[in-house]
Amino acid sequence: MKRTDTSFAKWRKSSRSGGSSGQCVEVAEAAALVGIRDSKNSQAGHLAVDRAAFAVLVARVKSGDMDL
Repeated sequence: MKRTDTSFAKWRKSSRSGGSSGQCVEVAEAAALVGIRDSKNSQAGHLAVDRAAFAVLVARVKSGDMDL
């Protein structure tokens, strides 16, 4: 992971977030990185991963491999 300034980034909420589950995720693209944060606590910080790692994460979540 790398630290990067995402203060300028446009964060967007996942289409799967919302409802009563309380699990809300936002993502933002910043240069070669993707930022990931909790939309309920955006001031707590974020993770920044490269695009390839983000693609692997999304694929694993979609396949059910992450037990979420």
